[in-house]
Amino acid sequence: MNKKVIKEIDLSQVKITDEFWSKRQTLITDTVIPYQEAILDDKVEGVEKSHAFANFRIAAGMEDGEFYGMVFQDSDVAKWLEAVAYSLSIKPDAKLEDRADEIIDTIAKAQQADGYLNTYFTIKEPDKRWANLHACHELYCAGHMMEAAVAYYKVTGKEQLLNVMERMSDHIEKYFITDKREGIPGHQEIEIGLMKMYHATGKEKFFNLAKHFIDERGKDPNYFLKEDQNRGWKHDIMDPRNTKYNQSYAPVREQKSAEGHSVRAVYMYTAMADIASVNGDMELYQACEAIWNNIVTKRMYITGGIGSNAEGEAFTIDYDLPNDSIYAETCASVGLIFYAKKMLDIHPSNKYADVMELALYNGVISGMQLDGKRFFYVNPLEVNPDVSGKLFGYKHVLPQRPAWYQCACCPPNVARLLTSLGQYVWSESEDTIYSHLFIGGSSKLELATITLDSRFPWEGDMTYTINPSGTKSEFNFAIRIPSYVKEYKILCNHLEYTGSIDIRDGYCYINRSWEEGDTVQLIFDLPVRRVHTNTLVRSNIGCVALMRGPIVYCFEGIDNGDNIQELHVKRFEKITIGDYDPNLLNGIVPLKMNGIRIYSNEDLYFEGMFSMKEEELRAIPYYAWGNRGLTQMRVWMHEC
Repeated sequence: MNKKVIKEIDLSQVKITDEFWSKRQTLITDTVIPYQEAILDDKVEGVEKSHAFANFRIAAGMEDGEFYGMVFQDSDVAKWLEAVAYSLSIKPDAKLEDRADEIIDTIAKAQQADGYLNTYFTIKEPDKRWANLHACHELYCAGHMMEAAVAYYKVTGKEQLLNVMERMSDHIEKYFITDKREGIPGHQEIEIGLMKMYHATGKEKFFNLAKHFIDERGKDPNYFLKEDQNRGWKHDIMDPRNTKYNQSYAPVREQKSAEGHSVRAVYMYTAMADIASVNGDMELYQACEAIWNNIVTKRMYITGGIGSNAEGEAFTIDYDLPNDSIYAETCASVGLIFYAKKMLDIHPSNKYADVMELALYNGVISGMQLDGKRFFYVNPLEVNPDVSGKLFGYKHVLPQRPAWYQCACCPPNVARLLTSLGQYVWSESEDTIYSHLFIGGSSKLELATITLDSRFPWEGDMTYTINPSGTKSEFNFAIRIPSYVKEYKILCNHLEYTGSIDIRDGYCYINRSWEEGDTVQLIFDLPVRRVHTNTLVRSNIGCVALMRGPIVYCFEGIDNGDNIQELHVKRFEKITIGDYDPNLLNGIVPLKMNGIRIYSNEDLYFEGMFSMKEEELRAIPYYAWGNRGLTQMRVWMHEC
């Protein structure tokens, strides 16, 4: 483990001004957050009803009514509030803040006298609190609200929600630790929330409670089965005997592979890494490292998607990565980014930052329509509208993004990640500034204020302007060199740098005494890369995918005609990188190449050769697919 303490970057320190990301952040602040607010308050017709705000008003005694929605409906409000907090750091909005304050006031009124907070059990089944940890997600909802509380406190300085969630934490501590009741979360998340409370307040009780839930998981693999048998009632049909589903099959320090529900898993791994970074728990860190390696070398899609099976929204076995029956929930890619960042804070290495970047540019932003009003839960790598969303085994793979979901975890998850993006761009230790993502903007760090000018991901030319703070002019400036970059140049003050450079774990460390206005320029080419998979990935044998930088490309029927499964990419054909087109899909760089279409006669089976003809093929970034109407789509193309 890295012995240097990596400091958390506060959003107030970072201002993003980046051609690619600024417009996405503006979309979140100006469109997505108001749209989601209206949905949560049931003011948008023609979409799935939410009722989430109303649930809190009913629980607070402010209006009459019945609980409506999923048992974890509260979490949608929490994630939206967290996104609001980050949004306010980007774009102050007094009216939005006032509305958030009103909602927080309602949440405070909904809290019970003993500190308990959950609208489902307060309204619907008050006598069954804490009786179904396996399926009812009280701890999950609490964790998300803790994250919202910390975010809102750090951005606005307001403590009301933080105090509410401290009372809820105290209630949980009394129930599970002081009163010695057995129990672990059915859906991990509170561990992240408690660790954020710990980092924000420095109060050890939050760290100890988070560690308690991590330490308890898997001690008794039959815990949820015993809970089910002792309870005498069920909330849903989840099988308590499936201990891999919720990662309770073994103590976490003995787990070496990614198992079960992918979102539960990466949320837990995030907390494990965070705890290990605080207390130096080497055994916990080694489990995180082993699991990480299993995910990225055997169980992750090329897009940074994880969780290949709709049954359990889960990891399955090594190399089981089907493209058309995929799951790859948007939330899972968000969680993978959380996990990557915590591992990066322990050990700065491009093997973590590269995956963080990959998931961000592909598996996360593919989950939202370019207009910010439609969302994917599942992110397929192959779609046929005659099959996807219709036939058994494929009904979860929708060919177009819906406006909302009954289980709406993904839309606010995207909103809170993209508005908090500044936390992932940089990190800092006492003697080193780390540049992880090439996202343009300015950052006021302890060692220096840095401005990054970038047109990434379309161009590989980044210029950093460094102004030391004055407290320490000599320090390391560490720039990530992505693993896909084969050759690069470093210029310092416009001249090729000849000073001390140390390359460690994919980061280029430049150590010198910095002066105001010094510049560092990183230059590399972004050729199109032809990517293949291990032949154990049965779906991709004989196929190729195209990438440029971190961007995965795909082929849509709207550009390439009907039945794109007939198309083949030529193995040695030149691929033309188009000019940046600001009018196509909100601004992209398309690819063009000559390929082959094979086609046959109308017989189901026939002898002889396929007919062939050459066609021009066009590819667009994967994240932008599904924005031009119903059409086929493929990432992995046949190669000839």
